[in-house]
Amino acid sequence: MDAKQLKWGYLLVLSLIWGSSFILIKKGLVGLTAIQVGSFRIIFAALFLLIIGFKSLKKISLSQWKFVAITSLFGTFIPAYLFAIAETQVDSSIVAILNSLTPLNTLVLGIIAFGIQFQKRQVLGVFVGLVGCLLLVLSGDSASGSQNYIYVLFVAIATLSYAINVNLIKKYLHDLNSVSITTGNFTVLLLPALIILSTTDISHRMHIETAQHSIFFVMILGVLGTGIANVLFFKLIQISSPVFATSVTYLIPIVAFFWGLLDNEMLTPIQFLGAFIILIGVYLSAKK
Repeated sequence: MDAKQLKWGYLLVLSLIWGSSFILIKKGLVGLTAIQVGSFRIIFAALFLLIIGFKSLKKISLSQWKFVAITSLFGTFIPAYLFAIAETQVDSSIVAILNSLTPLNTLVLGIIAFGIQFQKRQVLGVFVGLVGCLLLVLSGDSASGSQNYIYVLFVAIATLSYAINVNLIKKYLHDLNSVSITTGNFTVLLLPALIILSTTDISHRMHIETAQHSIFFVMILGVLGTGIANVLFFKLIQISSPVFATSVTYLIPIVAFFWGLLDNEMLTPIQFLGAFIILIGVYLSAKK
């Protein structure tokens, strides 16, 4: 399989995994606080990655560790907590939609701060995708009623963090194995996540059945939706471009809405239109 086919394969798998992450966060919040969900997500991912990728840490040079630490902050630590906090007040499907701000932030930051060149068609693809995203936001708002959209700001900050992360990886860690990057990220974050978790009432919740169920869902989220997905994502960044890699966020809302169907939510015609426009945006942003 050549690089062109491979990058589309990674994009599809990542969209399925991350599109399912938002419903897992929602399930986690049934018995846990947002801080506990974010902490457990990092902890489970870190333990899994240390088991499978501990030996890969030796490939990280001393000079690269600072960028590994920085990307762990922007690519995982900040978003893990902010998405969980946002979902305490905003529907998971709407949060998934707003995650589509990532490619636009990646494009703008790439041009302004990292000197990365983009084709006009890629720029068009980003904005076409955003049109579809806006349709989904508007239709989602009317379908789900009044929500606290102040918490939308948390999602916006998280997408900005993602944008910083992918540009840093492309510029400074492009020659490092994706497993090494991911394992290094979570090695850095394991202790801070454990400390933060210990400051909550988790010792009291551990004996509650709903909390135990929530921990199970967050374990799936941490291992599959964070650990494995990040390995695939970093590999996708390396074989494509930051804009193409972050265009996975255009497909995530579609997957999230199908999870919503299983939870007795219905897609409106406008939502179907938005999803179709998003796919066009992904295609345009991938063209060279």
